[in-house]
Amino acid sequence: MQKIARRSPSAQRPPGRPREFDIDTALDRAVRVFRERGYHATSIGDLTAAMRLATGSIYKAFRDKHAVFLAAFERYTARRQEQTRSAAAQGVNGRERVRNVLRSYVEHSRGDEGRRGCLVVGSAVELSALDPEIGARVIAQLRSNENFIAGLIREGQADGSIPGSVAAGDTARLMICITQGLRVVGKARLPLDADRLVAVAMKLLA
Repeated sequence: MQKIARRSPSAQRPPGRPREFDIDTALDRAVRVFRERGYHATSIGDLTAAMRLATGSIYKAFRDKHAVFLAAFERYTARRQEQTRSAAAQGVNGRERVRNVLRSYVEHSRGDEGRRGCLVVGSAVELSALDPEIGARVIAQLRSNENFIAGLIREGQADGSIPGSVAAGDTARLMICITQGLRVVGKARLPLDADRLVAVAMKLLA
């Protein structure tokens, strides 16, 4: 993990010099605040409390709230990609890998995790139209997810578990609409039945 280099607490430091902290841990805490509150409703005070850092430490490491958000967005999307790919890898063929990805999305959309919301979905709604930099990152992440699912569909077609007549690209786009919709529904605290929802979504691969 990356670290911001600081002297140990016992070492002599000039007055006001921030202590050493783990940047990934701090960003994970920032991610949670941004997911729950959104960008505009999150203040630097909220971030200092959540990240357990002094205001000066945040400004020195990240420059401003926007830079904290960008770093948190990258941290969040990297971890979610890892979780999604790990879920897919447990399938023995392309069809099972797609099913595992859909189930993973449902599980992350339920309970406390679902109520925190998805940082990509939240950013798309709150920021994409106003912040070109964040908008570009949202689009890149959605395209990456879509391409991943399309690749799994093509794997299934190659191994015979998915019919060759299925339009991989269009179906992957529709599944992205479904998965991101799941995150919205989870944020709204509506119940989600994984078995039933995944079974219906998998009919797209018939």
